[in-house]
This record gives sequence, C-alpha cells and structure tokens, in this order.
Amino acid sequence: MAVSETHRIQTKDLDTPPRLLLGPGPSNAHPRVLRALSNRQVGHLDPTFIDLMNEVQELLRYAWQTDNKVAIPVSGTGSAAMEAAIANTVEPGDHVLVGCNGYFGERMVDMASRYGAQVHRMDKPWGESFDLAEIRTAMEAARPAVLGLIHAETSTGARQPLEGVAELCAEFDCLLIVDTVTSLGGVPLFIDEWGIDVAYSGTQKCLSCPPGIGPLTLGPRALDKLERRSTPVPNWYLDMSLVGKYWGSQRTYHHTAPINMNYGFREALRLVAEEGLEQRWDRHAANAQLFWDGLENMGLSCHVDASIRLPSLTTVRVPEGVDAGAVARHLLNTYNIEIAGGLGQLAGKVWRIGLMGFNSRPENVRLLLSALQETIQK
Repeated sequence: MAVSETHRIQTKDLDTPPRLLLGPGPSNAHPRVLRALSNRQVGHLDPTFIDLMNEVQELLRYAWQTDNKVAIPVSGTGSAAMEAAIANTVEPGDHVLVGCNGYFGERMVDMASRYGAQVHRMDKPWGESFDLAEIRTAMEAARPAVLGLIHAETSTGARQPLEGVAELCAEFDCLLIVDTVTSLGGVPLFIDEWGIDVAYSGTQKCLSCPPGIGPLTLGPRALDKLERRSTPVPNWYLDMSLVGKYWGSQRTYHHTAPINMNYGFREALRLVAEEGLEQRWDRHAANAQLFWDGLENMGLSCHVDASIRLPSLTTVRVPEGVDAGAVARHLLNTYNIEIAGGLGQLAGKVWRIGLMGFNSRPENVRLLLSALQETIQK
C-alpha cells in the first residue's frame, strides 16, 4: 500500500508577533518562566522532579495562603481544575447553589448539572456581586451541599467579597467552592482565613505562566466528603483520590505530568515568593488605579463599581457610536496590543483589559492609554 502524500506540507519556522497581551488572559509570560520552560526534561518519577513537586506545592500554599495538605497543579488548564473541583465534591442528587453574575458562574452551573447535581441559581446583573443577606436567603431556600462563587469574574471584572461566607456555609453544613482564576497572585486572597474549602485557578493570568496547569486546593472538609463518597468520582483523570497519591508521599503513578510546564509553574511561583504577596497585590492595585485615572481623564468609564472592581481585569464601557471590535482590531494590527470584547450580556458593550502579573507595569498602562485614545479618536 502506497503512503499518501496529501497532507505532507512544508512549513516555515514559527515566528510569532511581539504581542502585548492586555486582554483577559493569557498574559505575557515572565522571561524567567519562558527560560525555565526550556530546561532539559527528566522523568516524571525522577528524584529531581519529585523534589520540584514538593517545592511547587509549598510555593502554591504560600500564594493561596493555606496549610491545606492538597495543593496540586492539575495537568490541564484552569478549566480542568474547575472541573476537578466539581467532580470531586459533587455527587448525583446533591443540591448545589451557584452565584451567577457572569460567564463563569454559568459554566459552574453547567458543570455541576453534568455531574448530576440539583442546581440552584443566585442571579445578579453582570458586573455586580452578592452580599451576605442575598446568599443567606438563597441558602435557606436551596439548603445546598455545595456553594459555588466566582471570586474574580473574568467576564465582568467584578470581585466577589468572601468575608463571612464561610460562616454561612458552616451554619448550613455546606462546602464553599471558589473560582480564583483571575485573582491568584494579583488580588488579596486568603484560603484558610476565609474558610474556603475548595479553590481552583489557572497559570496564565496573574501568575504570568503559559496556560496548561490548573492549580487546585482541597481543604479538610472537602477531603472528608471525597473520602465519604457513596459513588466513585466519575472523572478518572481528575479523581483527586488517585491524583493525590501521585502528588502525595506515595508518589504512585497516575499519569505522565507535563514536566516542562511544571518547570515554568515553579518559576512563576518563585517570582511571587520573591516579590512578596502584599507587595504584589499593592503593585496590581497601583497600576490599576493609574489605568482607571487615565480612563477618567479620557472621558471613559468602568462598568464595575470601584468598591468591587478587580485590579487585574477592568471592563471599560464602549462609548456611544464606537465600534468595539474595530478598536480592538486597530490596537492589535497597529500597536501589537491585544484587548478583548465583552462576553454574553456585555458583548459589544465593554472592552476587557487585563493588567496581570508581569504585564502589570506603569509603562504598559501609559502605552495602552495613549494607543486607546489615538484609536478612538480616528
């Protein structure tokens, strides 16, 4: 039988444009992270890699401010960590209450439904957050086993206050799952102090690492529920009772971890520890304020109230008569700057602009403001 030559093509060396990624993610990876990614591979059970696994977990505990035994970089993107959070804590028939004030709350509803939960919704306009009274009312009606909230809603730029929510969850004997994809490493976040049972994140936002790792942490109450399940976790690849044995002291083979991605993730977490969390949070806040002040001077407004506005992700209202997509295309084609449009209810109404991790620097803010003003005035 002859070999078909149909799909045999000759391609050029990869030459990517020098984009400044100021959208909702990914952000530009730190040069040290890119350098770490290029290190020689070792085996995923090599003693050198096992030492690295220990360091990654300890640094991740620092970034999340937790003593949780399980703080694992899931081999997959942030969406894989999100699914792992749901798959390991939700059993068929469980009542799950989800705060829906943006795109990723809707995704949590979808995932919980697929795992057989009876899902209840709390709904708010996109760009707002829930207060404790609203959460209490919804919990009294739903009596949930799990409450899911988005700490940093990437579709809206809104931050969900979490102080006091754990006390409500304790009162209703309910686990608290929190999405920290756009807050970890850039926005104040205290897993243990705030009583969060399960949190997940991604590497490509405030941590300035390429996408491909999904940080996940499970607290004692979540682990207890996992151990007491009456049914197996229906997702073999994301079953933390299995994956945890690979990342735990047993080092039992489960899958081949993405070795070089973990090199990069370790370097990203090293950068967090070197800078210090408080200093890193302050840097993100200062650069966001510089951006917000510049927008105000241009006559532009933010979609989210300042009291709950994320420093890592800003939704800017598109002025009347301006084509949001045309502005984004001009910034990309003329300045190599990427920003994004709105999702769902905010499509065509806002731009989503990220100042995350390595990209959260005053020179980037000034460049973007200048380019945005020139583009809108064209």
